[in-house]
Order: sequence, then structure tokens, then C-alpha cells
Amino acid sequence: MTAAAADTGGAPRTHGWRWAPAWILTYVALWPAPGYAEGVLVLGALAAIIHLAMSRFRGGTKLLSNPAWALTSVLFFAYWTPELVSAIDAIDPARALREAAVDLRYLPFLWLVAAAVAEPRGRRVTFTGLAVILAIWTVDALVQAATGSSPLFSGIDGIKHAISGHGMCTPQELASVDRLSGVLGPCNLKLGPVLASLSPFLLFAGGRRLGTIGWLLAAAALGVVLVLAGSRASWITFAVALALSGWRLLGWKKLAAVFVFGAIAAAVLSTTVPQVRERIDRTTHVLTADVEGVDSALSGRARIWSAAMCMVRDHPFNGVGARGFREAFPHCDPAPGQTAAWGGGPALHAHQIVLEVLSETGLFGLLMWLAGVALAWRAWRFADEQARERARPAMWALAATVFPLNTHLAFYSTFWGGLTLLLAALYAGSLLARE
Repeated sequence: MTAAAADTGGAPRTHGWRWAPAWILTYVALWPAPGYAEGVLVLGALAAIIHLAMSRFRGGTKLLSNPAWALTSVLFFAYWTPELVSAIDAIDPARALREAAVDLRYLPFLWLVAAAVAEPRGRRVTFTGLAVILAIWTVDALVQAATGSSPLFSGIDGIKHAISGHGMCTPQELASVDRLSGVLGPCNLKLGPVLASLSPFLLFAGGRRLGTIGWLLAAAALGVVLVLAGSRASWITFAVALALSGWRLLGWKKLAAVFVFGAIAAAVLSTTVPQVRERIDRTTHVLTADVEGVDSALSGRARIWSAAMCMVRDHPFNGVGARGFREAFPHCDPAPGQTAAWGGGPALHAHQIVLEVLSETGLFGLLMWLAGVALAWRAWRFADEQARERARPAMWALAATVFPLNTHLAFYSTFWGGLTLLLAALYAGSLLARE
């Protein structure tokens, strides 16, 4: 047996997909330009299919272990099969079928991402690269907080102007922004959710490099940006990420002190930043114990969730169809004719993972998702400590992103679906790596 084979537990290393970590990092780095990021995703998925077809799927264990092949495929079908079944009697069958057909690209996408982190070099490059990207975006957002302008977004906007003659955002979007937008820009206010979901990679890197000090510095920088970014859902996601990553490093008592300090810092920011104060004040409306107060605290989501439950009652088995929420909303709107908290037009999705799955894909979809969660958890339970240590940052990120006691972006949308499946593949590939 060669030295390389011995190092990987008997399976000789393959260099066929050594480009995969760079491809993943390029995909993530291009999120500020969603169209280009989606193009990179599709090209990578096509390259993976062509590579596997040319090899007739031989030598698959050189890319992934058999359990990793199985888990990534199962996680894909737990996500995708509800889409397909929901199209049978969807509100808009053509759109539901189109979404299911287009999302087939995610199967080779998951295989490729998992293969990228299936060996030590690829995992080190990928996880470190994600931490570096997150650190750059965090520093850029801090610069925006201090100066009023994001250097990275300004550069992207300038390139867009040079290419097309107009910027990334309309003048109205630029004028109406009320929160820190960072590299993603004022017309794509997802900075908070993105940083919160990926925060475990930076927290893990900080803790590994500098111990407690590194973890605390990463947590403080991310915490300031997330508070100023204004997404309260991202605050909960980040709190889950801090809890998962901090308890082993700090212990529960010191971790509790970190949360207390964070709450004090947020209160101080609320006295100087009107947008932060407004969101904290709005959150306290939930204490009024009436429907209007709860709906105000949740920015109109109580109305959306009531409509989602109506859809579940009307379409219990397979829902109204993937991405069919907006078409079904007018029929189930509990307050038709009243101006919504989010402005004009119907709600686009349920803003909560369980209600999104139930309303758009029904009980069948929820059972499929729960089956995927159960198998992912089973893989973790039966993995040894070395495997768990490899997969911790990806597991933390995935668990924080799908944490059900929170509000969420649309998991069947192109952007957030791609991010969630990326985390799922990173988890499966690193946990069930060949060594």
C-alpha cells in the first residue's frame, strides 16, 4: 500500500477534483452578485456530472466514502422530493415543476461540495477560506458603520456601472436603506442572515488560532455588525452559533457572561443608533399579549403565519406547491384589503421553516425533511470523536441556519436554498470523510 493510501485509510487519494475548494470559495465570494454566483454553481455541477459520466462513476470511493455518497444523496432527496410531489396539484403547476427540474442541479452540487472537504487539504482550504471571506465582509461592514460606505460594495457597484451603465441598486433603494448592508448592498439586505449562518467558520478559526481571545474577538466583531445590520432573525441564529461553538471552549458560566455582555452592548447601541432602538422597541411589543402587539413585534409575520396555516388546512398532503406561497396568499390572507406591515403586494413565503415546508409541500414534505434531519443526526451520533471534530464548524452552521424557533428566508429560493444545501454538503463530506 502506498503512503497516500495508508494516510486515507486504504483508499488512494484522487486529485481529479482538487479545484473544488476554489470553486466553492468563488461561489460564496460572488454572493454579492447573485447571477454570477448562480452561474458558478451551475458550471461546477455540470463539471461534476461530466467528470463522473466520463469515468462511468468508477472510483467513486476515491472522491467520497460510501456513507458520504449516501448521506449527501439522501439530504438532497429530502429537500427535492417534496418539490416534485407538491407540483401534482399546485396552485401554479408549471412553476412548481420548473422549480423541481431546475433544482436537480443541486444533486451534483452536493456531491462536489462534499468531495471538496473529504480530504484534509481540501477541508483546510475550504473552511479557512470561508473564515477569511467572512472576516473580510465583517471588516468591510465595520468600515461602513464608521464611514457610511461599504468599500467592497462601492467597488462592485463601480464595476457594474462600467459594464452596464447603471449600478447594482436603484436610487430609491439606495435612499431607503435603514440598516447596515455591507458587501451585499442596500438592494439585497441579507447581510445579517448570511453572516450569522456562516459565523461558526470564523468563530472556529478564531478559537483554533488564538484560543479564547480569538473566539471573543470574532464574536465581538460579528456581534456589532449583526446588531447594526438590523435582522432580528440573524440575532437568534448568531446566538445559537455562539452557544454551540462557545460552550466547549469557555464553559457555560463564561459563555453566559458573554451573552450578558452582548445584551449590554446591544442596549448601549440602541441609545445611539435609532434603527437599533426601533427594532428593540418593536420586539418589546410582543409583551402586550394581544394579536396586534405580536404582529407588530414580528413585522407582520403573524398575519403571514395565519395565512400559512390556512394553506396547510386547504392542502394538507402536498401543499400549494414549491414557491407557490405568493399565489395562494390572497385567498388565505386573514386581513384582505388592509395595508401589510411589509408594504404592498402579497407575502412571498412563510418566513418560518416549518410553516414554509408545511404550506408549500404539505405533511409529505415535512416528513421528508424530518427524515433528512434524522439521518443527519444519526450520522453524527455514530461518528467517532475525530470525525465530529472535523465537522464541527459545518454542523454548527447548519444547525444554526435551520434552527426552527426562529424566522427564516425562503429555503426553496435560489439563494437561501443554495446556502443551506452548501452547509449540508460541507457537513456530510467532512463528517464522513475518508480518513
